[in-house]
Amino acid sequence: MAFAGMLRRSAASVVPLAIRVVGSQRYQHCSTLISAGRRHRQLSRSSFPPVLHFSSTSKRPTSDESLLKVIQGEIKCAEESDDHGQVEDVPDGFPFKIQDNPGQQTISLTREYQGETISVEVHMPDLVTGENEDDDDDDDTEKSNQSSIPLVVRVSKKSGPCLEFGCTAFPDEISIDSLSVKDPDNSEDQIAYEGPDFSDLDENLQKAFHKYLEIRGIKPSTTNFLHEYMINKDSREYIMWLKNLKKFIEV
Repeated sequence: MAFAGMLRRSAASVVPLAIRVVGSQRYQHCSTLISAGRRHRQLSRSSFPPVLHFSSTSKRPTSDESLLKVIQGEIKCAEESDDHGQVEDVPDGFPFKIQDNPGQQTISLTREYQGETISVEVHMPDLVTGENEDDDDDDDTEKSNQSSIPLVVRVSKKSGPCLEFGCTAFPDEISIDSLSVKDPDNSEDQIAYEGPDFSDLDENLQKAFHKYLEIRGIKPSTTNFLHEYMINKDSREYIMWLKNLKKFIEV
């Protein structure tokens, strides 16, 4: 019995010691893991390069830089031309009011004449710079070798339809290409009769309509001025177009 008591006391003293030893080993194991984790993070920071954060703005491609240089050279060349900055003085007795909006392909002319409203839409000139080697003296061939400006002339009254002339103005000469009667009340879906080709009309009728336009201000003295005016406008619009291209590429 005494021996059994001694065994129980020894076991009671050994168990707490074993628990303390196991707990100490567990703590040492966790400490080892934590230390290893810290060393791993330190190693990771020192072994791998830092993450690079790139800006959203990228460098312009070399091809764009080359394009900008070409555009700038063209702007300089156009600005040094004789037409740039030249302002045409409106001649005395010019019967129309001019409306010229920058960036537009056309200009508008308006005037009042004996209860009528005459409006003219003037387009960019068709310039001819080369010489035709053809020796044909045909009138149409001669005109094709001359610079010209397209015109749309409208003659309207307070109410009712209007007359619309499609014209081409050559130096010292105006050609009527078409003539139609436009009814503002007609829908765009309705196809109105345009009449015959102007060149197919009786010659006397053609001459009468030329006179009709002349007394309303559509005459060579007017269109010759408009020809020079539109050449200068074309030069200005071209430079503006180039500068808009440059701004777009630079952004």
